Amino acid sequence: MKSVKRLFLVIFIIYLLPTFASAGLWAMKDRPSRWSEARWSSAGILPKAEQSEQAAIYVFSAMTGGLKGAVASHAWIVIKEKGANAYTRYDKVGWGKPIRRNGYPADAYWYSNTPELVTSVTGAKAEQLIAKVEDAIAAYPYAEPGGYTIWPGPNSNTFVAYILRTVPELDAVLPPHAVGRDYLPGDEFVHLDEDWRDLHVTLRGLIGFSAGVRSGLEVHVLGLVAGLDLARPGIKVPAVGRIGI
Repeated sequence: MKSVKRLFLVIFIIYLLPTFASAGLWAMKDRPSRWSEARWSSAGILPKAEQSEQAAIYVFSAMTGGLKGAVASHAWIVIKEKGANAYTRYDKVGWGKPIRRNGYPADAYWYSNTPELVTSVTGAKAEQLIAKVEDAIAAYPYAEPGGYTIWPGPNSNTFVAYILRTVPELDAVLPPHAVGRDYLPGDEFVHLDEDWRDLHVTLRGLIGFSAGVRSGLEVHVLGLVAGLDLARPGIKVPAVGRIGI
């Protein structure tokens, strides 16, 4: 019985306490009450596409809206072919056609929240990877209407995490508040990335762990992620994100 109590205490301290604190701070923020009142324009993070000849791949994440914005973010991926005069953005959404192409500007605010650049690849490496990224997008198994579940997945973060696992050369993982990122498609229980550098074990995104060069050491419980970033020393805090040391 003592062991069970200690386990619940650990879960409360590591997972629930930061989540409650984040929810309290979120409730005090001045934010849009409705979708129509939110800002969806460019945040000015990316240069104009026509200003650079280079190919590029970007992954963004931004806190979402409503009450869930206290603990969860939304991720998307952006591609620019070499010499292209425009970016191509891909999101997974929960309405209409799930895989949305250019539904918003490439670096747009999401529910008025400023995007975080998760990773970027440019130049010759991006040229080599764009076709592989597009193949991963086309192969995503939950691309049809109805293929979206806000929790535990598959959702917008499941989509981008799938691409990052399928194209490990992008060398990134989504932030801890990207709820749904640990949901593995096809009821997969274990996934080893193609380059063998990251291992993911999960029970439908509800409980499990990831370990490797990119993931560091992570344990996820009910979609909330806690862990250590070893490549870039830091801690991963549920609902808060990564804090560098």
